Amino acid sequence: MNQGISLIVYPVQDVDQAKKLYSTFLGVEPYVDGDYYVGYKVGDHEVGLDPNATTAGPIAYRDVEDIRKSLQALVDAGAEIEQDVKDVGYGLLIATVKDANGSTIGLRQSS
Repeated sequence: MNQGISLIVYPVQDVDQAKKLYSTFLGVEPYVDGDYYVGYKVGDHEVGLDPNATTAGPIAYRDVEDIRKSLQALVDAGAEIEQDVKDVGYGLLIATVKDANGSTIGLRQSS
């Protein structure tokens, strides 16, 4: 499993304009192009666009083997749960926490 940051999701307001810009920037077309999420594969990484985001800035996600255990470890280290574990489709689980400075970081687990 990838031990680094595997996904960065950017909040966007105008998804059509953002798709044009990020397709140009990344040099690829999206592999997921929905109303809820637009995703690009760039090597071993993924860049996502979220038109429904509730955060002001991008969120970096790390792939983990046990999302609940990893989430609890972050809480024990001082993070505050922003979004508890949620299935976003096809068994993909995500969760986000805020650090002491208010920055959001995420966890992702594939089934």
